[in-house]
Amino acid sequence: MKVLVAVKRVVDYNVKVRVKSDNTGVDIANVKMSMNPFDEIAIEEAVRLKEKGAVTEIIAVSCGVTQCQETLRTAMAIGADRAILVETSEELQPLAVAKLLKALVDKEQPGLVILGKQAIDDDCNQTGQMLAALAHLPQATFASKVEIADGKANVTREVDGGLETIAVNLPAIITTDLRLNEPRYVTLPNIMKAKKKPLEVVKPEDLGVNVAPRIKTLKVSEPPQRSAGIKVPDVATLVAKLKTEAKVI
Repeated sequence: MKVLVAVKRVVDYNVKVRVKSDNTGVDIANVKMSMNPFDEIAIEEAVRLKEKGAVTEIIAVSCGVTQCQETLRTAMAIGADRAILVETSEELQPLAVAKLLKALVDKEQPGLVILGKQAIDDDCNQTGQMLAALAHLPQATFASKVEIADGKANVTREVDGGLETIAVNLPAIITTDLRLNEPRYVTLPNIMKAKKKPLEVVKPEDLGVNVAPRIKTLKVSEPPQRSAGIKVPDVATLVAKLKTEAKVI
């Protein structure tokens, strides 16, 4: 079975992001970029399924600028067999990415598509669901456990009330949650091997997809600074302050 895994290049989670002085977006000049953590989990899960014998080939896919090739090389160092970059300098929004992935699903015909549940830069949590709708495939989101057997994926999902286990027929779309696995460290030999693995570069036009943004960002600003907390001597003072100052009761 072939597995398609989508990975995104984002600002590293350890970096404290800064808003541009003109409030048009986040400043990413000279900022460390890395693979979206949820997508690392997706790649790791695909590799584990391959190690169990349920998967024969892993294809990593990324959409974006030329530098996304570094992210794909990391995915191949973790264990992906080959990679596809849909190269574009346009701002890619979730629907555009879902359409690009749909075109690649039609082309590659994978038995399973795994994505991170969301990206840490925009936190949209939309692409997997949109892809499932466009491709008319069953979906299992927020997966914390995945088992493949008898042409089905048994997925344990993290929901508001606890855990839910569902079975979906393959091919299917799965989005990964934090507790699904812990990604392995990338070793130097695997990094060297990844440099020799095939990486195909295509354009959105080659896939017949229009990626023009449909939503315009008007302004990006820092959240207001929170004022320092205070200590109160007793409950009566607390209630009084909640009434008169905070006006929440």
